[in-house]
Amino acid sequence: MKGLTKGLAVLSCLRAIGLVFPLYVVAQQPDPRLLERYFQEGEKALAESRFAEAARAYEKLSQLDPETAEVHAKLGLIYYQQGKFAEAIPALRRALRLKPGLPNTDLLLAMSLSELGRYPEALAGLEKGFRHPPDPNLKRLIGLQLQRSYIGLQRFPKAAEVALELGRLYPDDPEVLYHTGRLYGDFAYQTMRRLSQVAPNSVWTQQAEAEAHESQGHHELAMAAYRKVLALDRARPGVHFRIGRTILSYPQAANSQDEALKEFELELQIDPTNAAAAYETGEIYRKTGQLDKAQEFFGLAVEQHPDFEEARIGLARVLMALNEPEKALPHLEKAILLNLENEVSHYQLSQVYKALGNAAGQEKELGEFRRLRTRKAQQQERAQAAFEPREVTKQELDSEPPP
Repeated sequence: MKGLTKGLAVLSCLRAIGLVFPLYVVAQQPDPRLLERYFQEGEKALAESRFAEAARAYEKLSQLDPETAEVHAKLGLIYYQQGKFAEAIPALRRALRLKPGLPNTDLLLAMSLSELGRYPEALAGLEKGFRHPPDPNLKRLIGLQLQRSYIGLQRFPKAAEVALELGRLYPDDPEVLYHTGRLYGDFAYQTMRRLSQVAPNSVWTQQAEAEAHESQGHHELAMAAYRKVLALDRARPGVHFRIGRTILSYPQAANSQDEALKEFELELQIDPTNAAAAYETGEIYRKTGQLDKAQEFFGLAVEQHPDFEEARIGLARVLMALNEPEKALPHLEKAILLNLENEVSHYQLSQVYKALGNAAGQEKELGEFRRLRTRKAQQQERAQAAFEPREVTKQELDSEPPP
């Protein structure tokens, strides 16, 4: 089905909605016994998923009884199951000519047309089927075909509407997620391509190019493109922060950390409310042992963004280093409320409890830390599979804790 799931599930759904006929009605036919024989052979083969044999039987029936709409509709269904969409279309159309109101035959015709890329012809039937699906189990399949047709017709906003509805109805369906991701990716590509065509030298085009290079790990190209952005707009918010992050993700010189720090501080001069830049500044100061400055910038990050988990952890670690565990405690408690799955928070909280003389709390948090530690590799794999952006430096333990 060119990327869309089909098979026995489709057949079972169509059985439920009336495209599989339980009896063959013989009326004024030249050889009722022969008709009954082919009908029984076709039904038995279809029930056992022997589609080629079922097709041969129903082809015989369509020749012997060319005026019965249901025979042609069943033959169209069998062809559809075989992936023979070009053959399904004339059979289904003949069925509709003989009996225009034959239930759901127009829907099967629309899906067959969509499979062959004949989207203008398929669209009306798919839209009707998606609005009023004959069976809830078929709405997903119809929706995928409708989304595909809208994309083929370059009606991307309409395709996005269908994708949103499918995402609401089937949030964990891998196929729905795949096609939605493809849609958004293609839409983003077309939009960026249009941007480069209408404004190739604009600051927006340069920033889009820089971000694309950064996401692909082309650090030197990203840096050059970000510098072009600043040449066009020296006070553009967010650019110095992206340069700093690029430097940290690809350190080439001994002074890379210092260079990144300069970029983050420049960002804060342009945008004092940039909590991510304040956090990165605080983290560099923490790692270099400048605790008072680290506390200042972590505090600024938390002030600007109270639910900033990493900043809460960083500030708590600085307060612990300054021998103020009672002040560190609420920040770690807040961080854990924000994210129960962060092993760093639990380990740091165990150290706070230790400093406060809470042995039971310390043991509980160490146990949680060990449990989460074993899952860390799996969590990282899931994050990479989901293309999770690393917008700030993650908090990690400075050294391996004792068992």
